[in-house]
Amino acid sequence: MAGIVCVVTTVLFGMSQGLSTARTYPPNQVTLLDSRSVQGELAWVASPTEGGWEEVSIMDDKNVPIRTYQVCNVMEPNQNNWLRTHWIRRREAQRVFVEIKFTLRDCNSLPWVSATCKETFNLFYHESDVDGERSIRESQFAKIDTVAADESFTQMDIGDRIMKLNTETRDVGVLTRKGFYLAFQDVGACIALVSVRVFYKKCPLAVRNLAQFPDTVTGADTSSLVEVRGSCVNNSEEYEIPKMYCGADGGWLVPIGSCLCKPGYEERNGECQVCKIGYYRSLASAGGCSKCPEHSYSVREGSTSCSCDKGFYRSETDPPAMACTRPPSAPLNLISNVNETSVLLEWSPPLISGGRQDLAYNVVCKRCGWECELCGDSVRYSPQRLSLRSPRVSVHQLQAHTNYTFEIWAVNGVSKHNPGPEQAVSVTLTTNQAAPSVVPSLQCKDITRHTLSLFWPEPQNPNGVILEYEVKYYEKEQSERSYRIVKTASRSVDIKDLTPLTSYVFHVRARTAAGYGEFSASYEFMTNSMPSPVMGEGVKSTVLLASILGSVVLLLILTGAFIISKRRGKYSKAKQDSEEEKHLQSVGKVYVDPFTYEDPNQAVREFAKEIDASCIKIEKVIGIGEFGEVCSGRLRLSGKREQCVAIKTLKAGFTEEQRRDFLSEASVMGQFDHPNIIHLEGVVTKCKPVMIVSEYMENGSLDAFLRKNDGRFTVIQLVGMQRGIASGMKYLSDMSYVHRDLAARNILVNSNLVCKVSDFGMSRVLEDEPEGTYTTRGGKIPIRWTAPEAIAYRKFTSASDVWSYGIVMWEVMSYGERPYWDMSNQDVIKAVEEGYRLPGPMECPVSLHQLMLDCWQRERADRPKFSQIVNMLDKLIRHPATLKRTSRETSRPHASTLSPSPLNVCTASLGSVEEWLKTVGLERYRDNFTNAGFQNLENVVHIKQEEMTKMGISSSSHQRKILASIRELLSEMQHVPGRTVPV
Repeated sequence: MAGIVCVVTTVLFGMSQGLSTARTYPPNQVTLLDSRSVQGELAWVASPTEGGWEEVSIMDDKNVPIRTYQVCNVMEPNQNNWLRTHWIRRREAQRVFVEIKFTLRDCNSLPWVSATCKETFNLFYHESDVDGERSIRESQFAKIDTVAADESFTQMDIGDRIMKLNTETRDVGVLTRKGFYLAFQDVGACIALVSVRVFYKKCPLAVRNLAQFPDTVTGADTSSLVEVRGSCVNNSEEYEIPKMYCGADGGWLVPIGSCLCKPGYEERNGECQVCKIGYYRSLASAGGCSKCPEHSYSVREGSTSCSCDKGFYRSETDPPAMACTRPPSAPLNLISNVNETSVLLEWSPPLISGGRQDLAYNVVCKRCGWECELCGDSVRYSPQRLSLRSPRVSVHQLQAHTNYTFEIWAVNGVSKHNPGPEQAVSVTLTTNQAAPSVVPSLQCKDITRHTLSLFWPEPQNPNGVILEYEVKYYEKEQSERSYRIVKTASRSVDIKDLTPLTSYVFHVRARTAAGYGEFSASYEFMTNSMPSPVMGEGVKSTVLLASILGSVVLLLILTGAFIISKRRGKYSKAKQDSEEEKHLQSVGKVYVDPFTYEDPNQAVREFAKEIDASCIKIEKVIGIGEFGEVCSGRLRLSGKREQCVAIKTLKAGFTEEQRRDFLSEASVMGQFDHPNIIHLEGVVTKCKPVMIVSEYMENGSLDAFLRKNDGRFTVIQLVGMQRGIASGMKYLSDMSYVHRDLAARNILVNSNLVCKVSDFGMSRVLEDEPEGTYTTRGGKIPIRWTAPEAIAYRKFTSASDVWSYGIVMWEVMSYGERPYWDMSNQDVIKAVEEGYRLPGPMECPVSLHQLMLDCWQRERADRPKFSQIVNMLDKLIRHPATLKRTSRETSRPHASTLSPSPLNVCTASLGSVEEWLKTVGLERYRDNFTNAGFQNLENVVHIKQEEMTKMGISSSSHQRKILASIRELLSEMQHVPGRTVPV
């Protein structure tokens, strides 16, 4: 025995050549205990005190003593040697890790003790709120694990002084007391504990996006995420609330939100540093500090803007980065051209524009007599009076023989800061004699068969004495070129010799010594058919009645013609739509497998749009996927409205193969464009993290959504969800594409209850032949959703997707219940092979359950196509009466009671209360019924809804399900001989 102990000690001293007390640990680990850092004795408690664990000192390569424990009682059986550490305070950790470095002797190298020698030891822990428990029973310790060595030493290793050090790490949690003890149990091994270190993990202090996140201890389990709000660094402010999640491994996940440096500061080396003199930063959202623009300056550090030099200015709309400017000089070379009472003004641009691009011109008109005054609103300018961009303007409707002064002002955005006469040029002129203005209106009175009496007012601007008026008129149905003229000196005229019941068009104009003015607008009047005045002034009742009857007949004819043309148009459009649909089906796209590309990145570039990372704003982490975090956020693309999106990120440290597999889903999704297929917005591949961006579905996965809203939807709503899924699958099938993992968990629901097929991770392309299949490359198959031939032979077709769709229909009608309930996968395979099919859920229409059974036909050729399924569901939706008769097959089978046909609820309903509850899927309430005194079915039929609430059955959907089953139960019990049903 002593010789064996010497063997262990010799090995430890031999290994000291490679041991050192200078140890560094990752920054995300906080050490609670490290036996290598203790200089004196460890003084751990050994039991038994003699002949068990023994504390031994060895020297490391710097001649620093290291305390170790060893035991080597391999010659005697039934060893039970315990070694307990001192009390270890857990601090703020809920989950700790134990790292053990040890050596262990190979039992095969000790043939004379092979029967009693072991090569493992046990690790235990015991929680306690106080330090100093001296006597702790073995039964009080909880076992962590049995620890075995990866490397063991032999006699030859001892001679060669070869170090074979094992390192094993185990986690302990969840801890709730203030501290704990560790214990090591030896059961007959030759072992030496070189070091024991206890630590917990944290996410270390970090600065991301100018927000500081403190040291944060990880959560209690491996899947927990601890949300931490960051605080902005000095001289910065929140732009969006900064958050990060601390993962269970002590690493920070994707940062959300950010801080921005305050105006006058810029980001440098993760800090906000002040802008130097001569520089400025005006907005927190701006870039770095910028040099003051031309003609401006700053005289202190941290400036948010630069002041303009004397004589230079900025307008209110000028950005701080724009140079200071000044007003322009006056326009040059102003010339005028008078045409009667109109003036054309033209000029050249000023010599000095002020350094701006917004140069414009304003026109000031003054009418001058004894003194000048501004022109009134009657004067017209073309194109306008203010903010002219071109150096010309026409002025109209001036008074004849009048003196006018026109000023042309050159202006820009800063003219108002220093207006002055040096910015304008003027010209004075006199207008000529002018023709009269337009006659403003024309009226008619005394209409007869052959005569119209017209009158009109004087023009607003006669511009002299009106010498005469000229009236031009012609029949409306004839060309204007065949007109007639009547002249008169008064403002009225009788037009004679007209045709009865004929419309005429009239124009009138005035003439002065300067000539004719322009013709007025056109006015239309119609002669009468009878030698009586116009209607309202003595028109005969027979004429009025005839006119009304004629109008009614004409209206009826026009209405009938419109209806007939509308119906023909609808028929034509329906026929055209049908032909277009057939054409699209014949030339539809075919899915291209991205794995067929020699370079998978080419498939990503071809089928997925690259998005600039700056357009994406991550708001929160909503889950963890296979490759990284899943977040929700917003996407704002140029020219489009901001929209909510889902964002999958690829975690740091990925391999090229992981990146390819991650982006392959985007290569698949990018080929689809259908309202019931999840839409890919694009990918981010040119920076980190790599992201897949898709539309955001507010209600999440269909199975969880249904369970959350159990019983809240009508049958039509549920059928509408199924129809949307079938439409999406028809689209995939038409593209020669097999999904392979169709289930309610892979259907997403938006706020409008639109269901969309997602999760294309298991999907693969079909071969070219019509009955093409795909043989999987291995991997897990979702047994409960998969067709028998796909399970047995790993052959997948659109027909196997139809089988899966039938399971999805069952999930929808049962509000997210687990298919085949608590049966094992092997029981499911056996039952389906023997002919068992899921019964219709409670209140499921018979027509829907029959469609499920059609999808579950053994021969895949007998199953309906997705196009047929869509048509069937459309018919059910159009005829809701077909959905009223419900299925009564509601029993849940167990592996021991399966039969080749669906179990009949009638038989089960006449059993015990427990069996009856199982048939309706509510066996969880067995104790509720028993405690309330409902021992048999005769008592159950008396139950009322308020009694169920008192019993603790609070779910309204479960109450409705129980009452519906009771009604069926009463119906069945009436047909059972010898049983009395209470009325």
